[in-house]
Amino acid sequence: MLAAHHARWGALVTDSGIPQHFGSPYAEYEAAHRTAAVFDRSHEARLRIDGADRLALIHRISTNEVERLTDGSGRPTIFLNAIGRILERAEVYAADDHAVLIGGPERAASLQRLIRRNIFFRDDVKAHDMAAATAMFALHGPRAPEVLNSVGVDVSGLALFGHTRAQIAGGPAWIARAKPLIGDHLRVIVPVANAQAAWDVIVSAAAEIRGLPAGSETYHLLRVEAGAPAASSELSDTFIPLELGLWDEISFHKGCYTGQEIIARMESRGKLAKTIVTLTLTAPAAVPADLLIDGKRAGTLTSLAVTPYGQALGIGVLKPEFAHVGVQVVTQDGITGTVSGTPGARPAV
Repeated sequence: MLAAHHARWGALVTDSGIPQHFGSPYAEYEAAHRTAAVFDRSHEARLRIDGADRLALIHRISTNEVERLTDGSGRPTIFLNAIGRILERAEVYAADDHAVLIGGPERAASLQRLIRRNIFFRDDVKAHDMAAATAMFALHGPRAPEVLNSVGVDVSGLALFGHTRAQIAGGPAWIARAKPLIGDHLRVIVPVANAQAAWDVIVSAAAEIRGLPAGSETYHLLRVEAGAPAASSELSDTFIPLELGLWDEISFHKGCYTGQEIIARMESRGKLAKTIVTLTLTAPAAVPADLLIDGKRAGTLTSLAVTPYGQALGIGVLKPEFAHVGVQVVTQDGITGTVSGTPGARPAV
């Protein structure tokens, strides 16, 4: 969508049209940690859901309580198969007359099919893909709100998964706060006709605080560093949500949904077959890869990234008895890894 425009900013653009980097992954990584990094995430799914039964439908087929969401509020939810494995994850943002669903990269078609095949005869629901008409940017970093504030958008009162409308570069914009990878995370959706101007204004504002535009390499590194599961690796029918630490994206008190019996049973028993961890490794490793302890399979390495300083980081899933900081594992290729974090740990009550 903005490939040629990003190239003029110095980006190496992939075949998908998304920047891989803007010349210096090191500088981008530092900007994300210290100030703000601006990403083009237009390849992520975004659907508009219309009709009087829009929230009721999503509520009955997914894990979280979304039916009572009011204008300006939102919540993440997960769509499962009959045995509790993940089909899709989406953020649901409610407005007075519609809802917006944000899903993973290249997941629009599958998310739309999932919604449509669950529309009953009497349901008043329509799902539209917003991708062709809009672009979506993401700001990550501790000073991300300052960037939007400098272009006239005050997000100081915006709750997690709250959203609002504003003007950027003379055109309409939709702003939401989502789970951060580092610091803060603000989503911006703009009409495609105003996307270049909005990008330029936001990136220029970021530059005032030494922020930078950033590409998919930096985004992937931040995701792995944070232990955030992604559709390309962890968010799949290999895992159930509790194994990936997505406790806050499930309501344990709502009515039935597909896969609920499995989730309820695992939650009540307090026993999981595996849990997500972050890892530091002595060298890069191929993924996916078996993780071994004392020569026996203990889990799987699911994602890998390398920092600008040459440190290999990973996301893995391990048997719970091994999911403790400091535990050492070995990949099937003989690379040693150490558990550095346990984002899958069940939150304290």
